[in-house]
Amino acid sequence: MIKLTPQRLKFVESATEKFGDGAVLSRSQINEFVQSTGISNPSWFKRPKYRVGAAQYKLPSLGDIEKVSRNIKVSKPVSTPAPVVAEPVAQEAVMSLVATNMEIENLVPSPFEGFVPWGHFATIKKIVESKMFYPVFVTGLSGNGKTLMIEQIHAKLKKELIRVNITIETDEDDLLGGFRLINGETKFVPGPVIEAMERGCTLLLDECDLGSNKLLALQPVLEGKGVYLKKVNKWVTPKEGFNVMATANTKGKGSEDGRFIGTNILNEAFLERFAITIEQPYATTATEKKIVLGSMKKYGSVDEEFATNLVTWAEVIRKTFFEGGVDEVISTRRLDHIAKAFAIFEDKMKSIELCVNRFDDDTKESFMDLYTKIDAGVDPLAETETVNETEEDEDESESSF
Repeated sequence: MIKLTPQRLKFVESATEKFGDGAVLSRSQINEFVQSTGISNPSWFKRPKYRVGAAQYKLPSLGDIEKVSRNIKVSKPVSTPAPVVAEPVAQEAVMSLVATNMEIENLVPSPFEGFVPWGHFATIKKIVESKMFYPVFVTGLSGNGKTLMIEQIHAKLKKELIRVNITIETDEDDLLGGFRLINGETKFVPGPVIEAMERGCTLLLDECDLGSNKLLALQPVLEGKGVYLKKVNKWVTPKEGFNVMATANTKGKGSEDGRFIGTNILNEAFLERFAITIEQPYATTATEKKIVLGSMKKYGSVDEEFATNLVTWAEVIRKTFFEGGVDEVISTRRLDHIAKAFAIFEDKMKSIELCVNRFDDDTKESFMDLYTKIDAGVDPLAETETVNETEEDEDESESSF
């Protein structure tokens, strides 16, 4: 005898009345039935105990259900026609393993208030507008707007974008999909790559150079072809408009100076499948000032003089960095952090100090001293040139002896 709770018994009685005693129901029949009757979805009924075939489940016979002492009236077995059996379709058996894809109607990125198009914005925008499959690899130092640029191009064009952050642990299961436990059942859940292919949107592999050779699972995808999901015996063909873009701090050759710890040397065959590589520099002084003023406006605290000084400060530090004078650099993202801190604390020096605290003490102190000079009206670039000229004169004097 089978013991059922009142709620489960209600489902069996109602289903028996509609389909017959001991009827075999398909998954779709169960879903349609609970939707039409308002009965709770019987996840318990989809367990192996009641499964008689692929996505097919047999109702327990009312005669086999033990009466419980809860004043529950159990109906007598009803004389019914032969059990209703769903049509056994091989494809349905496969698809029953596949969970529903992301229940998100719109994957278009949100517009970023204060964003200033610059650099290779127009180039990448043209590629997206073409709707052609043309993989793009974007490289550049941290915090110079690589990812934001790609996101805002898609926001402007109202084009869907799926961003996947790559790590050393990212594998085929994370990218193409794998089996997951859902409501007590094991189902195949498509990964973000499959989602992007089927939606015809752009797949962004962010921080791509942190990945391993497991990224080679994307080889057929990077060729614009379909991909075979061997775990569920299914072939997926990309929809028109699908493309792949990647961002990285290196060109996939590792970080020679050790600045970007964790970056790896990517397989040459993987890199070769990206049609073009775009090198993203930091913005020019004029453009960066617009960016910082846009950030200040967004955060509700605009100070044009402060914005000018910050941009000059960052430019001097970068110049020194590229000449090998310092080991750290002020990125455009860090200037945005300072603009936000200024809106919160309304104190310039405190905002800068809090945002450079992540550097070692010597670097922090030198950066703070530099800004103090700039704020006082000293031209650090001119001062640097004077020092260099003096050193050259001294070298010439020494060589004359």
